[in-house]
Amino acid sequence: MTTDHSSRPTPARATPGGPMTVVLDPTGQDPAAPPVLELRGPVDPHRVEAALDRLARLGPRPAPSWRPSLEPADDGHHTLRLTPDGPPATDAVAPFPAGLLADLLTVTESGPGPAPRIEPTPLQRELLADADAHPGTEGWCEQLAVTWYGPLDPERLAAAWQSVAERESVLRAAFEEGPEPWIVCHEGAGPEVLRFPHGSVDWHALVEADRRRGLDPRRPGPLRVTFLGGGPDAAGSTRVLLSFHPALLDDWSVRLLLHEFYRAYLAGGELPGGARRPDLGDYTRWLAAQDTAPAREFWRDTPPGPATLPPAGDGTGQVRARITPEESERLAAWAGSLGCPESSALHAVWALALYRAGGHEGAADIGFSAAVSGRGILLDGVERLPAALRNPLPMTAGVNPYAPLAELPARLRDQALDVAGYEWVSQGRIRSWTRPGGPAAPGHTAASGHTAASGSAPAPAAVPRTGSLVVFENRPCPPGDLAPALAALGVRVSTPETLGARTGFPLTLVAHRDDEGGLVLTASCLGTGLAQAEDLLTRTAHALRELPRTATPATTVGGALALLAGPPDRTPRGRPGTRRGAALTELRPAARPGTGTVCLVRAPGTPLSALTRVAYAYRGPEAVVLLRPPPYADASAPAADAVVGALTDLGGPLVLGAFCGGGERAHALAGQLVAAGSRPPGVVLTGTATPAGAFAHTLEAVVRRIR
Repeated sequence: MTTDHSSRPTPARATPGGPMTVVLDPTGQDPAAPPVLELRGPVDPHRVEAALDRLARLGPRPAPSWRPSLEPADDGHHTLRLTPDGPPATDAVAPFPAGLLADLLTVTESGPGPAPRIEPTPLQRELLADADAHPGTEGWCEQLAVTWYGPLDPERLAAAWQSVAERESVLRAAFEEGPEPWIVCHEGAGPEVLRFPHGSVDWHALVEADRRRGLDPRRPGPLRVTFLGGGPDAAGSTRVLLSFHPALLDDWSVRLLLHEFYRAYLAGGELPGGARRPDLGDYTRWLAAQDTAPAREFWRDTPPGPATLPPAGDGTGQVRARITPEESERLAAWAGSLGCPESSALHAVWALALYRAGGHEGAADIGFSAAVSGRGILLDGVERLPAALRNPLPMTAGVNPYAPLAELPARLRDQALDVAGYEWVSQGRIRSWTRPGGPAAPGHTAASGHTAASGSAPAPAAVPRTGSLVVFENRPCPPGDLAPALAALGVRVSTPETLGARTGFPLTLVAHRDDEGGLVLTASCLGTGLAQAEDLLTRTAHALRELPRTATPATTVGGALALLAGPPDRTPRGRPGTRRGAALTELRPAARPGTGTVCLVRAPGTPLSALTRVAYAYRGPEAVVLLRPPPYADASAPAADAVVGALTDLGGPLVLGAFCGGGERAHALAGQLVAAGSRPPGVVLTGTATPAGAFAHTLEAVVRRIR
């Protein structure tokens, strides 16, 4: 069954020994004071402590910790009294979250008997520790978006997802509370499926709210599915948002699960076949059986270099650049001529960009991490296993300005081939092997690398993520019969689009090919400044465009660094990514000054590739710029004034264009421009299914009309 509102997920672990009841009588109690609770049924003091620990992370912040006192009564019940352990962090008084505490205390297992328990992998322990180390940080989830065209049966879709959950144990999984975070697969659990009627909520606001809500890996169901619109007679499109926690699922996994959902939907809501094999338990057993001695020897012989980052700055967020299909093909051909894949060319250019940003001189080792799928292992069927397998492994690029450029990607290719044999080794374990006296990965001894016994393993601790992570996305291909089968129902679905990712690294670069063959680069920063991240991204994209066109066998690394040192926006041809102000990015330059501007208004969640395709399809002489979504263009007066000022300074006629969802913002911006004394701009709003060429043609016609 679907719901049409968001709710707090069910906690993950049951009270042992049977159900417990909490009686709460608020009569005469101060709402800001901790209540006195009556507990009926089996009471486990450890469970009470774990519930209070979760309350400290989920409840209002800042809040004091609480010291529990259990007082048994004659009738077998217990009275729970809470005493603050220290003064509150603020004088503000907020109601005590008594209802949430009751939920955490009273959750029970669904289904008969205890749920099976699986020991988490070292990688999962590290990802969970990352999340626990930053409880106040928003967005502990990753997001994919899909557009569904055609009729959609709400009951059928809910049944289909539940059927997938019955086959895939990871969709019923959660981490237990306590010092040892075992994974429990709960019978009867499954993804949280939400459905909002069309027009009831703004899609982009929904995406942002869902991201802020995040996911709790200690509650069953690491996947949440939200549908906006849809119905048996839907003639338009339905937006689908898939949010997942990276400690239990990765991007590859969610795409696999989406394929299974389509099959279940086609089968009337019931997925044919039995439970998934191999499953998460099979993988953890395979992992436990691996001999870590060769891996320890490999990493001791080739220890990773120090992580490299540009000087830190202010601001967090995400920036993107796109390389056209023609330029992407040229890049692939150049890399192939060097005997390397595109990923090695990207690694080499990224290392050069980090070298330049760090102000290095002479030969230097540049360290970063590269993501591997984790599926290049000898476990039959692992490529179809949904689990958190994507793994960051350290890479070291020896940058020597006097060496031939062709040697750098070749060395990184060889290094990638070497580390591919150890895709299953987590970065925390590598660190414990290569840093004498350094902390071992949680739950693993530094001496042997084998999993410690559950009773003696240390409590999980966050493994600091340093440097940057480069992800060259590989995606599972959907089965060839899915599209025709969906078409028979009058349904078409888009390729899933990545909306955001949280990796725990200060800086993450993700590269993937879009539907048209262009290479899309996305830089996300947490601990570095947004301006630094954008500069790195812009120069990296510029080098990826120009090196395949200009590099020769005689080109040195120093020659490539000289290319990176020049401002990318001064190249002869206009390049996407040129900044035009606090909120504007130039996608295409004007043929001559004063011809006018087409401003594409991007709302949160709108794929950047959709707007860049419009820019490339536009044939008029006007400049095409991109207005990025909030926080740059939020509701505050200074931000709005900056946008209006930047657009006014462009000169010439102005047309604002947006896909469905950005019309309200474009219309409001037009009113602000008129109020500031500017000439009224044209406003063009189109549906998300409109081809880029048709949208560009409409924009050209409107510009000619208002000229």
